[in-house]
Amino acid sequence: MCIQLHCIHYGLQHLIYISTDPRIMTDDDGQEQKTELEAKNEAVIRSVEQKQEASNSYIPDMNALNVEDLYDKKKHDMSTMEPGDVFILLQTTTDGLTSEEVAARIEKFGYNKLEQKEINPVLQFLGFMWNPLSWVMEAAAIVAIALSNGENRPPDWPDFTGILILLLANSIIGFLEERQAGNAVKALMDALAPECKVKRDGEWKTTEATHLVPGDIISIKLGDVIPADGRLITAHGAVSIDQAALTGESLPVAKEAGDEVFSGSTVKQGEAEAVVIGTGLNTFLGRAAKLVGDAGDDMGHLQTILANIGNFCLVSIAIFLVLEILVMYPVFHYTYRRGIDNLLVLLIGGIPIAMPTVLSVTLAIGAKQLAEHKAIVTRITAIEEMAAVTILCSDKTGTLTLNKLIVDKPTVKRYSDEFDVDDVLLISAYASRTENQDAIDFCIVNSLPDPKQAREGIEELDFKPFNPVIKRTEITYKRHSDGKVLRATKGMSHFVLDICTRGKTDEQIKQLEDDVDEFACRGLRSLAVAVDEIPDGNPEGEGLGFQLIGLLPIYDPPRSDTKDTIDRAIALGVQVKMITGDQLAIAKETGRRLGMGDNMFLSEALREGPPPGSGYASIDELVLQADGFAGVYPEHKYEIVERLQAMGQMTAMTGDGVNDAAALSKSNVGVAVADASDAARSAADIVLTEPGLSVIIEALIHSRRIFQRMRNYSIYTCSITIRVVVGFAIMCWIFQFDFPPFLVLIIAIINDGTIMTISKDRVRPSPHPDSWNLFEIFSYAIAYGIYLAASTVAFFAVAFTSTFFQTHFGIQSFEDPNDPVLHSIIYLQVAIISQALIFVTRSHGFFFLERPSTLLLTAFVLAQLITTCIAVYADWPFTNIAGCTWSWAAVVWVWDLIWFPPLDWIKFGMQRLFKPKDIAPPYRETASDGESRRQRWRRSSAISGSSSARYYANRTRALRALEHPRNFGRRLLGLDKKLAMDPGEMRRFSSAQTNQAAQVLSGSSSNPTTQSI
Repeated sequence: MCIQLHCIHYGLQHLIYISTDPRIMTDDDGQEQKTELEAKNEAVIRSVEQKQEASNSYIPDMNALNVEDLYDKKKHDMSTMEPGDVFILLQTTTDGLTSEEVAARIEKFGYNKLEQKEINPVLQFLGFMWNPLSWVMEAAAIVAIALSNGENRPPDWPDFTGILILLLANSIIGFLEERQAGNAVKALMDALAPECKVKRDGEWKTTEATHLVPGDIISIKLGDVIPADGRLITAHGAVSIDQAALTGESLPVAKEAGDEVFSGSTVKQGEAEAVVIGTGLNTFLGRAAKLVGDAGDDMGHLQTILANIGNFCLVSIAIFLVLEILVMYPVFHYTYRRGIDNLLVLLIGGIPIAMPTVLSVTLAIGAKQLAEHKAIVTRITAIEEMAAVTILCSDKTGTLTLNKLIVDKPTVKRYSDEFDVDDVLLISAYASRTENQDAIDFCIVNSLPDPKQAREGIEELDFKPFNPVIKRTEITYKRHSDGKVLRATKGMSHFVLDICTRGKTDEQIKQLEDDVDEFACRGLRSLAVAVDEIPDGNPEGEGLGFQLIGLLPIYDPPRSDTKDTIDRAIALGVQVKMITGDQLAIAKETGRRLGMGDNMFLSEALREGPPPGSGYASIDELVLQADGFAGVYPEHKYEIVERLQAMGQMTAMTGDGVNDAAALSKSNVGVAVADASDAARSAADIVLTEPGLSVIIEALIHSRRIFQRMRNYSIYTCSITIRVVVGFAIMCWIFQFDFPPFLVLIIAIINDGTIMTISKDRVRPSPHPDSWNLFEIFSYAIAYGIYLAASTVAFFAVAFTSTFFQTHFGIQSFEDPNDPVLHSIIYLQVAIISQALIFVTRSHGFFFLERPSTLLLTAFVLAQLITTCIAVYADWPFTNIAGCTWSWAAVVWVWDLIWFPPLDWIKFGMQRLFKPKDIAPPYRETASDGESRRQRWRRSSAISGSSSARYYANRTRALRALEHPRNFGRRLLGLDKKLAMDPGEMRRFSSAQTNQAAQVLSGSSSNPTTQSI
């Protein structure tokens, strides 16, 4: 099967035929047809001038059309209409638009990007106080000021003030941290904003690409990323456009005056001017954006987690509030005001008011840290989903590979003992251009130790460029070392073989055919090389005859770090699959080289089912077990990701082109590699700013660290809720102990200030994919909370009902359970061991074996000093406490030090109970459990929301302030990755790519089986 590649050389589009059977490829120069290109430029310009002078009643005035009608291809297809008609329709000239016209068109068409909504900073700040947990605290404030009265006592102003301070402190810290982290990420994203050269008011100016409008005249040159869809007006020299971002192909496409160019593609050769015909959503990339619907305000996964944890705490508090009311008033006959104070203790102490702030700040700081590791997060909640990824689906071209052809030197074939491998490479370089190179010439010349060797030691006498008939190049040169004149040629194998007469045998012919077949089976492209000697030294003279000397295998190599990246991913429990539009043979060879396997299939298997003999019973099983798929289109990539998600897999997708955009957006975590198209970056959740996939592993590991911080805090905060409501309720019921509400506020404020530092804590990432197991978190919390409550109840019992401490340490005893000094002592005991719990929840082993961050340790020490000083010196009658002695403080510290180490053994017992199972078991679904597995694992595509989850939307909406997608992609983003997929639009998008390839290839192939790579 013959594959057509399109390159450019000195201004003439030509073909390179690449063999996958006994045929080969060559390149072409086309310099003698340079006048054709100039004529083409003149024809386009003349067409524009004639159309502008003529009366074209059939072309409507653009100003009379709305945007939808203008871009209705059934009415006005600007990609195919005559260039002059385009100028008439867009009401523009070759001198460009005026500033006034640009302003009017921006008003009509908008900026060359998708609009982003800026969040009001005031509303963002207030959002930190708008969720069920904050509501309970706000209700407690109302209770303190409005209901805490009677018995000739004033309202509880200290508690009211303390609650307000706690609410404001959490909101201010969260707001400042998110804004700071968001600004850092925004600065990096803004640095990626492209600029372009545009003709305005008759002068060339440089402006941001976002300011382009239809009708603008732009200039593009080597290395530029085309900022908008357009039609070329003039092409200076050979113009070659890399459309790999659109089609996934390796080689650039030749363009001439009048051809259409697409936003996001890259200029690889030449210079040109173009008229802009589409911006923003009205571009080829914009049509790709229509594949993905807005996520809207649907509940995201993090919202649901916040809601469930919050509900656990609220339910726990509600249960003990009811029980305490039933005990205090009917049984103990408490007065109204005394009972209210005890209820405030449970309300204030049990609510994890800082939880939304801590989790969102942890994510915001994590996004900033990832940006420092060259991974920009555009959907911040994707960080916790990245930690749970079980399968990584990767595009091949430009992602796993360099998107650059090289010669596979170890497998070069030789057919003459006179020439070694280095000689074959050198002679093939002689037959290549050293300037204005296409991809093949660049590949051959750069296979030499020094590219300058391609012309060193020889004098070029004649160079015959590629000829579509003979499909090869040829150079005649004089060798300085001995003065001999020789000819060298490279090209398709059978064309080169046909001209060889010297040393040609049946054995050699068969060997060449076998070698070409071998390369084809391995996905390697072939290039034959032959040399001739001219005895008389006349460049036009007859030679001795061409002699076949070698066959060069050419391929798109993996990036240097890709194999290590894949190995590390597998070691982290993540399966890697290759999903590519390239040939199956090439995909398999790449898979073998990368060590990711060659158990790959064509995309037809997704429609027709597993091939006979494959051993797979269903398409789902095939998708799960295969190492990859080849020959895929956008709908195939989307289907693969969707099937994997339906089987319970958390799926990440990497890519660099618009053909990856749908799957990037559908996946739980989309990753756009460096130099990706705007569409890919916009669809992705994480954008890499360094080449290759190695950054992905750093992002994966870092996301697991961030997840561990969130998990550690969640266990900690739920444990504190249980210890407060259980411990103080039991002491109330048994001893009629009334703990002052103000002291609970002090504990909460100091705890929250300390625990904020967990967002920068040093943690060990999990060796396997993480996921939120709320049953596990709540089980840990109940175990820790009950143990801590027991430590407090036991301490109170010993201190109040026995003389143990008085006998052994000679310290004060108590007759009244509500002695102000006893209040201070219990406050100190609760505060110390509660804060120390974080060192247990943050570690996998013994707490002292995993060093915390300096910030966390410093905050803890400072908090303990403040807590101890309050207990020892505070004498606050308004809250009924008096300072205890340093002797009692020492007893409390010793008591907590004794009770603290067993927390590790509780942790080990819980770890044994919740030992991680295999993360990605082979897919075996039964009718009874299939749907339940889907619902359990589908995280961001189908979250089962609770009624309270929507009230945490302000937290995730605040996080959206950190989302800054590049130019074309607001709709390609979605916090819960929920898609509105139109199958018809998907097919149309795929068809658009196919039609574009067909236009380039039309009339150029003599082989009906020819296809685009």
